[in-house]
Amino acid sequence: MSNVPRWVLLSSGCAPVLFTAGWIVGAHLVGPAYNPVTQTISVLAAYGESGFWVMTGALLALGICHLLTAWGLRAAAVPGRLALAGGGVAALVLALLPAPISGGSLRHGTAAAIGFALLALWPILSADGSETAPWALRRVPSVTATAVMVAGAAWFLIETQRHGDLGVAERFVTGVQSLWPFVVVASCLRHTRVPEETRV
Repeated sequence: MSNVPRWVLLSSGCAPVLFTAGWIVGAHLVGPAYNPVTQTISVLAAYGESGFWVMTGALLALGICHLLTAWGLRAAAVPGRLALAGGGVAALVLALLPAPISGGSLRHGTAAAIGFALLALWPILSADGSETAPWALRRVPSVTATAVMVAGAAWFLIETQRHGDLGVAERFVTGVQSLWPFVVVASCLRHTRVPEETRV
């Protein structure tokens, strides 16, 4: 029997799909005034923008998906599950504290930074040193996932300082962060099926 229920595959799989769909549709609604290469996703969720409700809904969905996945992913270590849940809460806070259309917001920026950090740390906090653990929960994949997310966050900060392609950098790191829970869940479910298949 798997200690990860199959419905977690749905919650983890919906996270990257709904989040990506949110910024794609939101950008379409805003139109040519929005540049996805140089502008952040938060701009789409700014109160008063044409895509406000779409992007806000996507952030709410992302947060709920992460919370459900953290609850059901019993194969992962508790600290990692708590970090993933914290990342989900941060997404909910971002939806409730939208950035202004122009200028910055300390509260929004703080919530985003906390969310980035928690979602970058959750793979390594979930790691299992055992070689019998599901692939995505083993030490090397977990450390690699965290390293990629940290590198993506560093790239985003560099682009922010140089006023460059921060939209691309942000989409890269948030894309990886929203997709990794699905990879872990799929790995856990696959791990439990292999022994059953070998006994047939």
